[in-house]
Amino acid sequence: MKKVKITILKTTLDTELAAEYGVEGLTVCPMMAKGQVFYADYAKPDGFCDEAWKAIYQYVFALAHGAEKEVFYYGDWIKTPGVAICSCNDGLRPVIMKLETTGEISETDSSPVQ
Repeated sequence: MKKVKITILKTTLDTELAAEYGVEGLTVCPMMAKGQVFYADYAKPDGFCDEAWKAIYQYVFALAHGAEKEVFYYGDWIKTPGVAICSCNDGLRPVIMKLETTGEISETDSSPVQ
């Protein structure tokens, strides 16, 4: 199993939806910031938003277990193998993330190859 690099590309705020449905003073996500980098395999990285993890963990798991050899969704989504662009589930202030396979073996994957 390989580690997956998670880079925060963008934090957003849909001002139209936030004005209609959000609480007064709602801003972009307070937990994530553009440029932050996390590394994961099957477990949520320390300091990573729980809700964002729920939205992306299946992509992280797939990349950590070898999906880097294939392009996600038969090439109609991402053009580069080993990369996924995802967002969290917050409809008012989604955070956009880049997931990419690394060559680094996960520390949790210390069992010998059989």
